[in-house]
Amino acid sequence: MFKISIVESPGQRKLVLEGRLISPWTTEVESVWRNAGANLDGRKLVVDLSNVTLISTDGEKTLSLLMRDGAKFCCAGVLTRHVLKQLARARRRQP
Repeated sequence: MFKISIVESPGQRKLVLEGRLISPWTTEVESVWRNAGANLDGRKLVVDLSNVTLISTDGEKTLSLLMRDGAKFCCAGVLTRHVLKQLARARRRQP
């Protein structure tokens, strides 16, 4: 099971992801990310991974793509934080 919610506030638009970030949901996350980036009117776009329970290899690729496109993340849990740090390090090593 996977759920994507969009929470609007004056300062940000937050994509709240819940469940297992695996294929085929990764494609949906990428699509929602692109659409959510429109008409921000100066607000931040944040991806909330606090309720993600599993991140597959496809999920890591999607997060890396979002990171490349400037996504800001918030999360809870040591494992999710570790995955994000590893992805950020890998991005810095790429030419």
